[in-house]
Amino acid sequence: MRQIDTGQRQAGSPDNGSNGAPRLPGRPRSEQARRAILRSTLKLLQHTSFPDLTIEAIAAEANVGKTTVYRWWPNKGALVVDAFADSAEEQLHFPDTGSVFRDVSVQMNQFLGILRTPRGRIVAALLGAGQSDAGLLESFRARFLRPRRQEAYKTLRRAIERGELPASLDLDVVLDVLYGAIYMRFLIRHDELSEEYVKQVCQLVLGRGGQAGSSERKFPLRKRARAAALSSR
Repeated sequence: MRQIDTGQRQAGSPDNGSNGAPRLPGRPRSEQARRAILRSTLKLLQHTSFPDLTIEAIAAEANVGKTTVYRWWPNKGALVVDAFADSAEEQLHFPDTGSVFRDVSVQMNQFLGILRTPRGRIVAALLGAGQSDAGLLESFRARFLRPRRQEAYKTLRRAIERGELPASLDLDVVLDVLYGAIYMRFLIRHDELSEEYVKQVCQLVLGRGGQAGSSERKFPLRKRARAAALSSR
């Protein structure tokens, strides 16, 4: 009779059914657990407020231990931010249409669409709780805002290379004005947050590429930058 090896399989050795390819122990199962935790977090937030959400409840819903949750996330806030960011990842990329007005307005409207879903409640809860929790606000900046910001920089720099925007443009100020306008109406709710509003904001800040007329009429930021330079002389 063939002797059965009851010892542990050596790390990196071929596994049955793997066609001889090395298998890293635990990798697929770990990723499955991570995905389950993210899904469970979003599911619980549909009927649980952010303050009432607990790591214990998330772990139970995902059928994992608390230590598994803490393996990837230091606290509840970081987990909630990641769950939201992961769910919105594919919808928040910037297109590259050759027009900065179209690129930004399309992405802003995609973000607007997300805010209109139940996930918008997550954003509001994170920003609200973050006013008294510096760590939570930093998690939102680092895990959600910063990656979107980096992609937005590339979009604006392409526009500068095409001559749509002035080279002296402060990219952070432009993005703060564009997206600050969305957050303002989303959180304060003093007026409608609509596609028409997004269009007006983009036209005000970026102009509209391809519109007939002089470059200064198409790109008001260029005109303002030139005026500022002249006044400083």
